[in-house]
Amino acid sequence: MVKEGFPFFITPLIIALILGFFHLWILAAVFVLLAAFMAYFFRDPHRTIPVGDEIVVSAADGRVTRIDENEKGKTVSVFLSPLDVHINRAPIAGKITKVDYIKGKKAPATSDEASFSNERNSLTIENDKMTVVCTQIAGIVARRIVCWSKLGDNLELGQKFGLIKFSSRTDLLMPNTVEILVNIGDRVVGGETIIAKLS
Repeated sequence: MVKEGFPFFITPLIIALILGFFHLWILAAVFVLLAAFMAYFFRDPHRTIPVGDEIVVSAADGRVTRIDENEKGKTVSVFLSPLDVHINRAPIAGKITKVDYIKGKKAPATSDEASFSNERNSLTIENDKMTVVCTQIAGIVARRIVCWSKLGDNLELGQKFGLIKFSSRTDLLMPNTVEILVNIGDRVVGGETIIAKLS
């Protein structure tokens, strides 16, 4: 479990113990279940990172909801439900050359409009092969975007760099020279699923 999850896990557990002390077993059980869900939500499972300097891996677990292409590049958007792992991983190996935080709305992350209007944090990651912009997008119940990495940091492919608490969305803007390997509706795994490669 990531450290950001400990307050969400410990608080209901303490409340459950207090309720149990007063023999309020049903209420105690509710808070035990809540603590168990928080431990599950903030889980940090092992991932097997693929090898390659011409691939782009998914930055998050979830479902592909949007694939766009325009003069800026190709975008793949992944929606994370409350049941998905919410840790974000580097889509490519490279250096963070730009960080943009925008304090926006908290509309439902299921909407494509969330990519443009919601609170979000974008990391521009560059290497010798390509530049990818990875954007963490808060959803309607998201409390906070967490980014452990900063401007100038070097990331390895699939390296953990942050998380978004509760329902959220992650967008990847890639060069037009990549071939998209996923389709709308596909389930992807952060750090493992190859979503594009240089063509």
